[in-house]
Amino acid sequence: MAAGEDTSHILSGLTNQLPDRDPEETAEWVESLDALIREQGTERAQYIMRSLLQRAGAQSVGVPMVTTTDYVNTIPVDQEAAFPGNEEFERRYRAYMRWNAAVMVHRAQRPDIGVGGHISTYAGAATLYEVGFNHFFRGKDHPGGGDQVFFQGHASPGMYARAFMEGRLSEEDLDGFRQEKSREGHALSSYPHPRLMPHFWEFPTVSMGIGPMNAIYQAQNNRYLHNRGLKDTSDQQVWAFLGDGEMDEPESRGLLQLAANENLDNLNFVINCNLQRLDGPVRGNGKIMQELEAFFRGAGWNVIKVVWGREWDDLLTRDTDGSLVKIMNETVDGDYQTYKAESGGFVREHFFGKTPQTKDLVADLTDDQIWNLKRGGHDYRKVYAAYKAATEFKGKPTVILAHTVKGYGLGPHFEGRNATHQMKKLTLDDLKKFRDHLRIPVTDEQLEKDSYRPPYYHPGNDAPEIKYMMERRAALGGSVPERRDTHAEIVLPEDKSYEVAKRGSGKQMAATTMAFVRLLKDLMRDKNFGKHIAPIIPDEARTFGMDAFFPTAKIYNPKGQNYLSVDRDLVLAYKESPAGQLIHPGINEAGAVAAFTAAGTSYATHGVPLVPVYVFYSMFGFQRTGDAFWAAGDQMTRGFIIGATAGRTTLTGEGLQHADGHSPLLASTNPAVLTYDPAYGYEIGHIVRSGLERMYGADSTDKNVMYYLTVYNEPIIQPAEPENLDVEGVIKGIYLLAPAKIDGPRTQILASGVSVPWAIEAQRVLADDWNVSADVWSVTSWNELRRDGLAAEEEAFLNPGQPARVPFVTQQLEGATGPIVAVSDYMKAVPDQIRQFVPNEYATLGADGFGFSDTRAAARRYFKNDTHSIVVRALEMLARRGEVDVDAPMKAIEKYKLLNVNAGTTGNAGGEA
Repeated sequence: MAAGEDTSHILSGLTNQLPDRDPEETAEWVESLDALIREQGTERAQYIMRSLLQRAGAQSVGVPMVTTTDYVNTIPVDQEAAFPGNEEFERRYRAYMRWNAAVMVHRAQRPDIGVGGHISTYAGAATLYEVGFNHFFRGKDHPGGGDQVFFQGHASPGMYARAFMEGRLSEEDLDGFRQEKSREGHALSSYPHPRLMPHFWEFPTVSMGIGPMNAIYQAQNNRYLHNRGLKDTSDQQVWAFLGDGEMDEPESRGLLQLAANENLDNLNFVINCNLQRLDGPVRGNGKIMQELEAFFRGAGWNVIKVVWGREWDDLLTRDTDGSLVKIMNETVDGDYQTYKAESGGFVREHFFGKTPQTKDLVADLTDDQIWNLKRGGHDYRKVYAAYKAATEFKGKPTVILAHTVKGYGLGPHFEGRNATHQMKKLTLDDLKKFRDHLRIPVTDEQLEKDSYRPPYYHPGNDAPEIKYMMERRAALGGSVPERRDTHAEIVLPEDKSYEVAKRGSGKQMAATTMAFVRLLKDLMRDKNFGKHIAPIIPDEARTFGMDAFFPTAKIYNPKGQNYLSVDRDLVLAYKESPAGQLIHPGINEAGAVAAFTAAGTSYATHGVPLVPVYVFYSMFGFQRTGDAFWAAGDQMTRGFIIGATAGRTTLTGEGLQHADGHSPLLASTNPAVLTYDPAYGYEIGHIVRSGLERMYGADSTDKNVMYYLTVYNEPIIQPAEPENLDVEGVIKGIYLLAPAKIDGPRTQILASGVSVPWAIEAQRVLADDWNVSADVWSVTSWNELRRDGLAAEEEAFLNPGQPARVPFVTQQLEGATGPIVAVSDYMKAVPDQIRQFVPNEYATLGADGFGFSDTRAAARRYFKNDTHSIVVRALEMLARRGEVDVDAPMKAIEKYKLLNVNAGTTGNAGGEA
């Protein structure tokens, strides 16, 4: 059968597509290899085989890449590291933890609570975790700094069960599982949520695919800190525990190349291959372990498979003709799942019974012994050998593919069943069988007393196995997981670092993107603060005018720049360095957010604050990676998110997919994000300063926030900061920018971002052409004004009879007479957020619908959010009030040719940052 046909996903094609012209000679070569293994071991055989393959390649002998190996353990028995622990002690308290984890979820499903939980994931993965806890995961107090461990979200009950054994959690805490408000003070979050349990969990992982992605960039961030001289992270490992079903998420596999390209041998993936996703098999007709082996090996990773437990070693040794291995290779996952849901006799008949040779191999085994042939992920010796090999491997990241059974030990109703993921509780019979399997000293009477409240079990702190467990954790540097938010002092920038924002651009035109970049450059030059900034740009630095950073800050690359740069003679030449400050993920927004998250939580994971500044095309931020930003908020990331080339009409040459008219609304759904739409550089300066003070100021009480600033690529004259600027208004969201210059019928214009100059022009047109007086307000944040207004309403709702706090926007507009026209370069729903807090008549202009390619002036005229649309809308409202002539609006429409897109004049051409 040729490679590429039905079995290519199971085993790489080496000989199966070629004829054997001399079987006798072939047998002699195979016999010679067997003899070498017998006499000198597998390590020597590996060297000889690698040498022969290398020589074959040099001689142009066509040998295909081996992407998959036989369905057996990668590490031969004779190369397994000896297990150093006390197997009996570890078995005992692992059993206690498995019992307590299941009981915790079971008790949470009692009729008066019914909050659910997951039993089967941890039941199948307990060995994978416990080998790590007992021998590898280093805590914060380890001399090397401690490891970062990304736990599989659905396995959280097991982590709580261990914390209970360690004395970190009480029985009352366990009974607070998934009851975070009703059991406040004794509550446990459903999954790893650092924001909900800020001293326990470090990494949120239950949004599938984000854990793998963030773990990769966490490993990169460790090296980034080390190479920049900010912290010695050379002795720290990153562990990511993942599910084989989770690996179908594009994010789970899409960033593997970074780990390989940067030789992140501080990174270990452990994939719990229980062959099941939430509803059924991951690959019923295939083999997910083989598929993942090929994928990771092709991506440049070191791959270790842990397929079979020690009970199989003798059978495989006696499998001299390869019949057993052939069956292992050819049996698909759907059948392996069925075998674990049946019996030993079923396995004898349907697996071993496929050939006379394999049937004879187990002839002297009972059905019970066949049933107890464990899978590798349940054998702590095999798992230990894999972990040790992974941590000692140099030059590549490692993935460990561990074969397990979902619901292992929970009994026939759970083990390997398609529905096991959704099963929340055990029957009385299940509880008794599970107790017997684990040898838990709980009586039938205790279980029968209340089947909804089976007891937790702890043997007491003086039990020898508990003393051993605590000694192991002490030797490894304390409990895991643990989150600490204490960090080294950070000195905020000096006043002079903000001067460039206050000066304006003089006679030179500059977009707000460039105003921000100039400010960032001066902040990076600050002698104390600058080193803490981590700029992140996904392959658009030149678009944003940030190529000026290349020769000075340099682009981070752990391997440096080992080629002759084509632009080496230019002032702004592309320059890479191991000590580079600029993180450049390439065309990779998902990776950029992962890098942002790792840097923005460095204050907690490493005690070394970094301030990430992620600059990107605004359309490709919250729309593309909103889930990752949500996880960043859950992890309490601090930093700045800069949506450049913002707005629906400022980048119209690029067309629909680049025309962002909705990002502020998407950002508003994230409680950790403060969204600003500044118009001028001086506004940006105050917002950034306020953000830094909030994140790292000594007096701040709510530090765990991300600031999202939208900036534009339309060049304008950036004004200098006005005297007596209402700084509070800038920060809180609105201030009076340009009071009316004439007396006349009064209107108010509220504008944000790039639309503020249109409002200023509309003020002039209203005065010159219609004798209408208009005040212009700069709205720096529609979102924050709405949040403040909703908070004021909530306070009034809960304090009836007390004087109600007036929302900030209402306070600011107090005394501002006349109707209000609110405008932005976003859809009307953005300025519409504050409608309920504005007492005046209120109308919104915006850019609803899809974007398109055209000039700025034509696009703004089409969307009716340009200067003359503001004028007409104001006249319409005043006409209804009888304050201007009733015909004025129609006259204005005709005068300005409002229905003709070619008559638009708002804005200018050019798109330099």
